[in-house]
Amino acid sequence: MISIYMKKLISKIDWWILFSLISLSILSLSAMSSLGISNGNDLFIKQLIWFCISFVILFLTVSIDLSFLKKSKNVIIFYVFGIALLVFLFFFGLTTHGATSWISFGSFSFQPADFMKLILIIILAKYLARRHVEINAIKHIFITGLYFIVPFILIFLQPDFGSAIILFGIWIGMILVSGISKKHLLILTVSGLALFSVMWFFVLHDYQKNRIMTFMNPLSDIRGTGYNAYQSIIAVGSGRLVGKGVGNGTQSRLSFLPEYESDFIFAAISEEWGFVGSVIMLLLLLLIIIRILINAYNMNSNFELLFAIGLVFYLMTHIIINIGMNIGVMPVTGVTLPFISYGGSHLFIEFLSFGILMSMRGRGRIIYKDNQSDAFLR
Repeated sequence: MISIYMKKLISKIDWWILFSLISLSILSLSAMSSLGISNGNDLFIKQLIWFCISFVILFLTVSIDLSFLKKSKNVIIFYVFGIALLVFLFFFGLTTHGATSWISFGSFSFQPADFMKLILIIILAKYLARRHVEINAIKHIFITGLYFIVPFILIFLQPDFGSAIILFGIWIGMILVSGISKKHLLILTVSGLALFSVMWFFVLHDYQKNRIMTFMNPLSDIRGTGYNAYQSIIAVGSGRLVGKGVGNGTQSRLSFLPEYESDFIFAAISEEWGFVGSVIMLLLLLLIIIRILINAYNMNSNFELLFAIGLVFYLMTHIIINIGMNIGVMPVTGVTLPFISYGGSHLFIEFLSFGILMSMRGRGRIIYKDNQSDAFLR
């Protein structure tokens, strides 16, 4: 019995993804080790613990029957729970760097926005899977937009501009892949510009406007809003071809580079490992995305296919924004680099997502039908 169970479990594992995750974990731990002790906390030990927990979560999730995720009632429960956590933050959240984004349990802190990203992928996959034939109807854009805009506003008001952008990336990506018409895409674009205009004049804080302006010219205010981007560019450039060597990154070790263990981990690694190390890291991330797409093609249902596609947009948005702000071409928004940045909240959700993906793996694709009432998702 155990042998049959293990064979079934092993058959679900995507070994290329697992290899990439292990390799990126080693790279992350190497960076944490070289960065040493920060504010009295050993980054390496804490990150190692989080990786161990995350891998356990991955394997446990792979072994579970996740058919309950196809039930409308369960999806709605998860969505409402995620919204409740975001609302909870406004009353009992922990404020860090000006944003009330964390729920603290003693030495453990959790960021509900990370959980909400996964929930948004699931609820959009559920909704769009049932309506792939009639997706050209513009009402489906507004309905899915409602699922997106509620957590978007709650996260934006924390304010966590980076996570809000990730939610938008997931939503727009899944909508585009689902088969939206060009006419509706134009309407969506105009609506987006109008929304941005409203947010610019009535919602955004001055420091957020400064970050966006710095996007146009990161070096325009190197003593103010452009300081982080400027120091990050120096760190990336100073690594040159093969880097300064592990533990020899002066920008991070001398504290010129802020948040080097999380937001600017790409710059810290580039300084120590150079262009070669950065390319290896990017190739591993690219391999993961390619394998997700291959798995998506072989999924059993439209729901599982769309979940995989949503996961791709989740990772790509994180990667593009994080690296973009590290090389000075995008505003600094506090977005982590998947599997690399320090912290347990995002690692937990990322590995949980891959556990779900591998649990869904199968051959051949059929149109998904759910006999349960879908009243909340219509």
